Amino acid sequence: MPELPEVESTRRGIEREADGKRILELRIYDHRLRWPIEGEMPARLAGQRIVSVGRRAKYLLLRLERGTMILHLGMSGSLRILPGHTERLKHDQFDLLLESGLSLRLNDPRRFGSLHYTTEDPEHHKLLRALAPEPLEPKFDAEYLHRITRKRRAAIKQVLMNGRLVTGVGNIYASEALFRARISPRRAARRLSRADCARLVRSVRATLNTAIRAGGTTLRDYVGTDGNPGYFRQRLYVYERDGRRCRVCGTSVRRIKQGQRSTYYCPSCQL
Repeated sequence: MPELPEVESTRRGIEREADGKRILELRIYDHRLRWPIEGEMPARLAGQRIVSVGRRAKYLLLRLERGTMILHLGMSGSLRILPGHTERLKHDQFDLLLESGLSLRLNDPRRFGSLHYTTEDPEHHKLLRALAPEPLEPKFDAEYLHRITRKRRAAIKQVLMNGRLVTGVGNIYASEALFRARISPRRAARRLSRADCARLVRSVRATLNTAIRAGGTTLRDYVGTDGNPGYFRQRLYVYERDGRRCRVCGTSVRRIKQGQRSTYYCPSCQL
């Protein structure tokens, strides 16, 4: 599933080509995404200019002259920038044709992505209004992390992945950030000291920013707007490296299950 670094990489790719461009047409090939695309959307978008390209958590926000498009890539989606005449592939769901002759094309095999349009403040939209702070925002600091962990018996990795507390730290990046911070993913969240929280906040941000610079992580389906995979996979310290030597100390990396998800860690480096 595309996580925050993949969505941010997509946002940057779109911004370079679409910012300030006028929309000629929204051409829908299949309305059946996670929620059906509204039938009147093409008429509402045609002729509008893209004012800016933003992001909130894993939602892309294309701000137009009279509203905002809210796009989620789902579990297997990718948004590519292509010449408008490019032949369609299987699972291409829509084209957003621009005056430049380019198109933003969503390919989504599982159709778990979504596309919405609102003329209200997008922060008030039902999909965004309850989102927790995200790790690259100033609100996510050591004090915030220390406060939300005080009464939580859950393991710290589960807290990092709790979207009601912090949004955007997916499974890959939670494992990698905890390794950077030298904190065991099994440690009870309430056992973290203020110093631990400060170190973990720095590690989460460093991990995400490094992944963004690498274009995200491609494990299976994800490609960026240029069609290339994300290269952060080559820099992973523990994720999917169970049984292999830790890059720091040489101890075998282990894998456990937490909340139905695989967790990877080094038993020597992470205490």
